[in-house]
Amino acid sequence: MISSLDARTGSVVATVAEETSEDELDALCRSAAEAAPELEALGRRRRATMLSGMAATLEARRAEVVQAADRETALGEARLNGELTRTCFQLRFMADVITDGAYLEATIDHAGDTPMGPRPDLRRMLRPLGPVAVFGASNFPLAFSVPGGDTASALAAGCPVLVKAHPAHPATSLLCARTLAEGAKAAGVDLPVVSLVFGDAAGARLVEHPAVKAVGFTGSLAGGRYLFDLASRRPSPIPFYGELGALNAVVVAPAAAKKRGREIADGLAASATLGVGQFCTKPGLVLVPAGSSGDSLRDALAGAVRALPAGHMLTERIANSYATGSAALRGLSGVQVLAEGATAGAGTQAGAGTPASDGEGGGWWGVPLLLEADAGAMDGPLGEECFGPVLVVVRYRDAAQLSQLLERLAPALTATLHADLPEDEALARTVVDTTSEKVGRVIWDGYPTGVAVSWAMHHGGPYPATTNALHTSVGAAAVRRWLRPVCYQNFPETMLPPELREGPGPEHSVVRRVDGALVAP
Repeated sequence: MISSLDARTGSVVATVAEETSEDELDALCRSAAEAAPELEALGRRRRATMLSGMAATLEARRAEVVQAADRETALGEARLNGELTRTCFQLRFMADVITDGAYLEATIDHAGDTPMGPRPDLRRMLRPLGPVAVFGASNFPLAFSVPGGDTASALAAGCPVLVKAHPAHPATSLLCARTLAEGAKAAGVDLPVVSLVFGDAAGARLVEHPAVKAVGFTGSLAGGRYLFDLASRRPSPIPFYGELGALNAVVVAPAAAKKRGREIADGLAASATLGVGQFCTKPGLVLVPAGSSGDSLRDALAGAVRALPAGHMLTERIANSYATGSAALRGLSGVQVLAEGATAGAGTQAGAGTPASDGEGGGWWGVPLLLEADAGAMDGPLGEECFGPVLVVVRYRDAAQLSQLLERLAPALTATLHADLPEDEALARTVVDTTSEKVGRVIWDGYPTGVAVSWAMHHGGPYPATTNALHTSVGAAAVRRWLRPVCYQNFPETMLPPELREGPGPEHSVVRRVDGALVAP
């Protein structure tokens, strides 16, 4: 049985569903496969209307959705209201992306003579893959779960979605799935465009089902790699787009440390502990210059961490993992504790990942932790993500040593640089050149937490940050994961997709490359 827990007490509140059986899963996948051509046939504008309708229905049920998510995650109503606003925005944003139509990469080469000889009429555009499996994240029950970015982009592409409900918020998942279906129906789409699957075994079978043509995953490295291997071992392997997280580094250049040390320290402490450190973009390592300016920044960072309270973690498993990981870091040679946040209330084993007896101190807790490590200790666990509110400070003597440290970093989602020009320019160029080879997003004078939904955003990176560095799970380009190119040679006009016809009409007109030149709609 699938149970819903109260994250503040650790107690079971309700039974949500039974685990999806093999027969039930097969029926869901077959229904999605049957719905796929109908969803594509709706066209871009009707799918855009459907996405907007889903957003409107989520908005209408805001209070109910936020209440359910808060009980299961303890993230707080303010945070969850913001997340729901983002969720609705990205549904509407994807509606704008497909209405624009440039994502189709529509290309026409008319028949004619070329230096190689006669060329046939060739027309190419992107088409939906088919049913898509989505695995939601524990730390974002809305924006990266059932109604989240993977679902929004897949539906925009024209792919029905089968979501494996996350065990951390099954009641929220069920409510959101029903709400999306209600929104689609209100927009005139009565198809099984979003289906829900419960249970880990069913999730594994979902990846292996022949009707599923691609997978989107946000979660742990171990879980993602297991599913990635399943997708790769299928008789016909399918794309697996896993966002797995990694150690996101921050570099503070000398002039920035001297001029803005306290400001940077306050921002860094807030970013590293936002959501109790349960963000995939959380900064886990900060490289600070040696010397008095670096000392001041480190001390200010320690003061900021000491002032922070412990917070509820999402699940017992996550809390246990944080307790184990942070304890391992503490025990490393060359590592010392600089500061710890305030511990949780009476009766709570702070950071231990075990539920307290009852009362306000229940649930699972994580205590903010600031460590300092010798530069020589950066290999092994110090170079790996510890999911939770822990940050490690490492000092560098000069630009040469900083370059050596950066070369030792594993790939990640982000890298951040705080620098003041012109004093830090030479060092900054080295940092940007080195880190841009290893991450999907480089941040200047900011903090990595917070991933904007926009046309230019890239949320990805080389493995182990993701399983495919060519693609993003956030932003307009996220839709590209669920599409494949099809080329039509010497086709009659009436048999072509509308966007590839000579006169597509206002409803189907998109930017196209015609005989090598971009042509506006």
